[in-house]
Amino acid sequence: MKIRRAIQKDMNGINKLLLQVLMVHHNGRPDLFKANVKKYTDEELACIIADDTKPIFVAVDEHDEVLGYAFCILQQYVDNNILTDIKTLYIDDLCVDEEKRGMHIGKQLYDYVLAFAKEQACYNVTLNVWSCNEGAMKFYEKCGLIPQKIGMEKIL
Repeated sequence: MKIRRAIQKDMNGINKLLLQVLMVHHNGRPDLFKANVKKYTDEELACIIADDTKPIFVAVDEHDEVLGYAFCILQQYVDNNILTDIKTLYIDDLCVDEEKRGMHIGKQLYDYVLAFAKEQACYNVTLNVWSCNEGAMKFYEKCGLIPQKIGMEKIL
């Protein structure tokens, strides 16, 4: 297995995994998430792949097939009234193909993202996880992440 920046030819593999993530969220919160739709159009995904401020890293096998991905966003709030000027790498989405889970691909992707963040002189790495996604919550806790903030709701 190899981890590298995503390229245009990875789009089909990325789209397959985006659908898997969507279905986890749809199954957990069908009141919020639609089923069987694409998060991004192919044009939007192509733009993200080309954007150095939004790197996507893919884990690929010996045939260059996508096994997992990590969508990231470099963030920094310069001269903000209340926030310090730290640079953050936000993990927008991390997914391993459901048929390949348990092979430590997710941990290797996460470690790769941490190394990238350190190279970019980031202060921290952040992410959001839906509480209905217990598997992801356990994975991130096992990786050493702790809650930074909690989103709450009251359904009316």
